[in-house]
Amino acid sequence: MSVLSYAEFEFRAIRPEEADEAVRIEHICFPPHEACSEKSMKERIGRAPELFLVAEERSTGRIAGFLNGVATKEKVFRDEFFTDITLHDPEGTSVMLLGLDVLPEYRNRGLAREIVRQYESREKANGRERLVLTCLDEKVPMYLKFGFKDLGIANSSWGGEIWHEMEISI
Repeated sequence: MSVLSYAEFEFRAIRPEEADEAVRIEHICFPPHEACSEKSMKERIGRAPELFLVAEERSTGRIAGFLNGVATKEKVFRDEFFTDITLHDPEGTSVMLLGLDVLPEYRNRGLAREIVRQYESREKANGRERLVLTCLDEKVPMYLKFGFKDLGIANSSWGGEIWHEMEISI
């Protein structure tokens, strides 16, 4: 597969009418026990659409992937961020990343890295200081390449899995 040209994509906040598509993509990208519920995804989009970054393919108008999170003044990731949108604090200096979704046909071509890079740049401009995420063992090397630091095993049992907590200062 070839590396994608990022000029092929528009990187932007999600639109309210794209909520069903975001739910569909989430359920393609994550197994059922890890995927965000339709209710939680729609609540996130309704309350914090500015913390979604969508990669839309210009030629088709198709969403190829997205990254989303919630802002907080808290320093440690906790599972409640996945399900309780009231924890979102627009004044927060940390963003707890809740999902990096890239459709299978766009993977392994640099799009995930570009979404993270664009998100990081946007959130730095918005006054944020750090991005925090949790990931499974097999994703740690990818996020290290993106510039994240592995903080070790997270205080998370989301989906019955063991997660690493990772952060990047921006």
